[in-house]
Amino acid sequence: MISDRDEPAQPEPADPAGDESLADALMAVARQLRERSAETLAPWDITPAHLRALRTLARHGTMRLSELSDRLQIAPRTATEVVDALQARDLVRRRADPGDRRAILVEVTERGTGVLAGIRAARGPEAGRTFGRLSPDERAELARILSKLRN
Repeated sequence: MISDRDEPAQPEPADPAGDESLADALMAVARQLRERSAETLAPWDITPAHLRALRTLARHGTMRLSELSDRLQIAPRTATEVVDALQARDLVRRRADPGDRRAILVEVTERGTGVLAGIRAARGPEAGRTFGRLSPDERAELARILSKLRN
């Protein structure tokens, strides 16, 4: 006769209520981050979507609108609208592609570079309000987990 101790331990079934609580907690933190981000970006009249595009251009350099839409994983029309908004604020400029007269390149302006620096400086305290409660090890573990979930 086999006793309970001799049988291999079976994994516990997933707790749907626990998963739901975890999802709710993650969404609540994401909501907090979005609200704080909107507050931080307000002085520059820039949205998180605008910031993503501006950062992408700053990080990867001048590129065609099609490449920007690919990098941001957004529709080309949406990329055009984002660039229109950034250009209206003199944060980016469009110019003809010397290799293809039909194509347009987008690049960050000097003002755009300055705005990014200001946003970086303002966002440090913003991140600290949320993640400052975590130890360095906890932040590293959170980054690892979020990276795993995102990919």
